[in-house]
Amino acid sequence: MADMINELGNKTVTIYFDSPMSFEAKNIKPLNGITGLYFIFSSTIQVQYPFDKSKLLYIGMSEKRTNSIGSRLIGHFEGKSKNVGLVNYRKVEPLWFTYINIEMLRNIWNFRVEDLESYFILNFVEHYGVYPICNNKTGFEILNNTLTTNFKIDWSYFK
Repeated sequence: MADMINELGNKTVTIYFDSPMSFEAKNIKPLNGITGLYFIFSSTIQVQYPFDKSKLLYIGMSEKRTNSIGSRLIGHFEGKSKNVGLVNYRKVEPLWFTYINIEMLRNIWNFRVEDLESYFILNFVEHYGVYPICNNKTGFEILNNTLTTNFKIDWSYFK
């Protein structure tokens, strides 16, 4: 992650994503107890969003260790989350995921994990014109906070 200060004195942090992992139980189980954001994407299908194409299907979050990234991803993997879109994409091709451990951002992000998810979703909307295809909620609560950190998100990772 590279840091730089913008004209408002806010810090801008560039977010680069870790290597993708195949969306299967053996890769998900080690994430039990970890909180933060996770991103589920297709291997080959590029979704045509209004402004650009992306393989990103879903941005999700875990705010509690008891409902960790691992347990949330297993819920999506097994279909218990009832996200029909993710279940059906998985029927036609292998999916991938990556994640951001919130502990890595604690020194620069003073808000809730839910607010970080909102930030990422709204940033995706800004770049692609609409929510990721399998997300169905808004993220406007984050606009009520005074942000001291801005993120430059490497959405090209999902190309």
